[in-house]
Amino acid sequence: MAVPASSVGDKRLSAARRLFEHVATRLDGSIAVRLWDGSVIPLGPQADTRYQVTFDSAATLGSLLRRPTLENLVIHYAEGHIDLIGGDLIEFVEAAQAKRMKLKWRDLDKGLLLRSLWTLARARSTKAGAAYRYAEDEAARVASDRRHDKDYIQFHYDIGDDFYRLFLDPEMQYSCGYFTDFANGIEQAQKDKLDHICRKLRLKPGDRFLDVGCGWGGLVCHAALNYGVTAHGVTLSQNQHDFAVAKAARLGLADKVTIELKDYRLLTGKFDKIASIGMYEHVGIANYPAYFGKLLSLLRPGGVLLNHGITRRAKRDKKRFRRIRPENRLILKYIFPGSELDHIGHSVESMEASGFEVHDVEGLREHYAQTTRLWCQRLSARRDEAIAQVGEAKYRLWVAYLAGVSFAFKNGTLRLFQTVATRHNKNVPVELPPTRADLYR
Repeated sequence: MAVPASSVGDKRLSAARRLFEHVATRLDGSIAVRLWDGSVIPLGPQADTRYQVTFDSAATLGSLLRRPTLENLVIHYAEGHIDLIGGDLIEFVEAAQAKRMKLKWRDLDKGLLLRSLWTLARARSTKAGAAYRYAEDEAARVASDRRHDKDYIQFHYDIGDDFYRLFLDPEMQYSCGYFTDFANGIEQAQKDKLDHICRKLRLKPGDRFLDVGCGWGGLVCHAALNYGVTAHGVTLSQNQHDFAVAKAARLGLADKVTIELKDYRLLTGKFDKIASIGMYEHVGIANYPAYFGKLLSLLRPGGVLLNHGITRRAKRDKKRFRRIRPENRLILKYIFPGSELDHIGHSVESMEASGFEVHDVEGLREHYAQTTRLWCQRLSARRDEAIAQVGEAKYRLWVAYLAGVSFAFKNGTLRLFQTVATRHNKNVPVELPPTRADLYR
């Protein structure tokens, strides 16, 4: 005889209540859970019930219990099956972290736990997430393929300029800002970042300047307008190329700035100064010799390179370092296919092995934590516009991505470094002053 659906539903709801109520007695949490019937269960005696994790059904909770992975959690959030009440995602996570919530298996009632899990885990939901993930192998582990590189870049950047406008500054700078004061807004931080880069490169009138992976043209236009250089930028994104060309023309820089839709490996000629901002994360560690070797060949003797990029913390065990962590695989699959993060020690070693002389390495980890925090807040504030452009699932994925990256920089899992190096030649003086005091006045 079939069991009535209402009876099954009641049992699952009761099991969920028992599970969370029991966990709450063992967990001094600072947030609450809201079940699909509207009932709210604080996860600790001092929990702030303004902050709630909501579940829309027993099927959602059952899916998470059967497959308790980060990807499954994020996809259910993206699909709206799990929601967060009480603020934007960053505010919510900070509230959840207000107390250290540590739950030990030995403290739980195993019988109650197993009975609840058995009842809930049988609730089924449909598999989701495939519609907005990258369709092919997303990891840059082998010698780079130009077709894949273009696919990777277009998957991420050609989501539409209007979407990026929702959270970037007016100059469309999609890399770490530079905060002379952490109270500054994103517009000031990005302007200061452009000046910081130009000053580190010692740009001056007459210099031939190359920006590899020029994005929407912010740096090349800023350098030409304020430092008198002749600037050339390359990108693999059609959207970025078209935007940058139009921007240079609008600013009257058509004779000073050129933009190409081109792979940097196909470039020829010599430049006095080269910047690579947020580019080498896309290269792949195995491709560093070719990458730095190509940049060296494009730089005149004595010329200056600034390499700006995200890294990870080094580990004693190299095999452990090379292993892709769940959060990184999630980003590769849904946001940034083809990216791979090195540690700064190996990055510097690769530069030197390719013929560069490294002069300065500056860590800007806290600056990127603040940059991505502001991006996340700005995107969250324009939720309705974002959903109208890309759909709710992709909007939620981006909010989760920006918030997660901000916390990763904040806790030190991710790092950001600017490395200044030159093409050494014993017969050509280096265009760097004896100190860097002028950069920090």
